[in-house]
Amino acid sequence: MPPLRHARLSLPVALDAMRAEVAALPVDWQPHFQVAHHDGGWTVLPLRALEGSANDAIPFALSGGPAVYRPTPWLAHCPAIARFLASLACPVLAARLLRLAPGAAIRPHRDAELAFERGEARLHVPIVSHPDVEFVIDGERVPMAAGTCWYINANLTHHVRNPGPGERIHLVVDCTVDDWLRARFAEGERTYATVRRDPDELRQMIALLRAMDAPAAKDLVAALESELARSSA
Repeated sequence: MPPLRHARLSLPVALDAMRAEVAALPVDWQPHFQVAHHDGGWTVLPLRALEGSANDAIPFALSGGPAVYRPTPWLAHCPAIARFLASLACPVLAARLLRLAPGAAIRPHRDAELAFERGEARLHVPIVSHPDVEFVIDGERVPMAAGTCWYINANLTHHVRNPGPGERIHLVVDCTVDDWLRARFAEGERTYATVRRDPDELRQMIALLRAMDAPAAKDLVAALESELARSSA
């Protein structure tokens, strides 16, 4: 079976309370550390971080030592968000608020190894959003309405665009996959990644079909060439 692309999880979200907490936070957002992946309008506020550092915008350890995640001082300002995190009966690693300014975009990229099948799941809870926000993963737009909870396979290519007029703020939580989380995924709505064949394999098939020089082979060649073009895009 191909890997999950995304899944909607049936987890309760206290949206109004979360929105009020986010609106009351001091203006202390930090630029996202992946500067090559955005145009400057992507900022972060860590709620759970390595050793509880309020200034650490990187959600993973850069060294090979143990990664110990603790609440940052900002989480004390967000009791509804803290209750949501506590409701996750699986190991919770980093938790952040990610804000995308009106008119800003996150360029296509992948977060290597970050996928359910590899033992780690990234959950998104839109707190502030609007219907024109485009979150596209593996070529499919995900309709992330405010107050819902989604898993996205960050190991697949994804990009985001916020044309405005309002900002977009997500609570983003990294979790370790355990039996409890597997059960939530089994209950949720799921889609699976597109299975792409190796480009060299496609080229070999096209060459063989062309050598046949048969009318029926021409349609297959056209379909395979189209698939090859998509895989190379």
